[in-house]
Amino acid sequence: MNIHQPARTTPRRREALVHRIARGAESGRDVAEALGVSERTVRKWVHRYRTEGVAGLQDRFLKLLVTQMKNQDPLNPLDNAQVTSQLAQISTVSGIDKLNQTMNAMSSSFLASQSLQASGLIGHNVLAPGSDVLLQSGAGSAGVELPAAADQVSVTIRGAAGEIIKTINMGAQDAGIRTFRWDGSTDTGGRAKDGIYTFEVTATQAGKKVDAVKLGAGVVQSVSLGNGDLQLNTIGLGAVSIGQVKQIL
Repeated sequence: MNIHQPARTTPRRREALVHRIARGAESGRDVAEALGVSERTVRKWVHRYRTEGVAGLQDRFLKLLVTQMKNQDPLNPLDNAQVTSQLAQISTVSGIDKLNQTMNAMSSSFLASQSLQASGLIGHNVLAPGSDVLLQSGAGSAGVELPAAADQVSVTIRGAAGEIIKTINMGAQDAGIRTFRWDGSTDTGGRAKDGIYTFEVTATQAGKKVDAVKLGAGVVQSVSLGNGDLQLNTIGLGAVSIGQVKQIL
């Protein structure tokens, strides 16, 4: 005895078909004709999915299968291979759903833990890719990431109009993250006002350019969660993903 047509349609298959119907990619009539079932049956699947979700489809499928097993003809029983295959698919779908739920819960817990730890960064300076340097109370700092050693590294700090405010010679530097400090002095002997400035980095090794990455600095003011990501809200860099932070000063 073969499994009844609706029961042969696995929960996974039903879910895929319901999705296609909901998106308008396929009509209920086409699905019914392809499976050899009535449109009324297909409408029931769609309604059950919308009201009960995937669990509803699985539950109804299992009840139908069990009913057929109870009422099977002893002389023409259900095909064991088909029954085993259907039950295995229920287990697989349920297992995937439970795994997804567990992973989502773990992700939320991890983000909450990260947020708590990140709150300790409030008031600290952080380095992240960017070209801004914040001068506050007459002092500022930023950084540069060198992919290789350089025998000459210099920093040019510019004002809002692009004018050169200060040139800082960092000399020879090894590969890695290197920071520089600015005391607010200018090349003309004056003092720069507090605010946000931009900077450029020039790095060379034996006269050849070294591609340096500019690391702007910002003061962390608060921490927020958005779109599954932890962000540091800073003065100087704006909103920065925790994953972008290169160094804490």
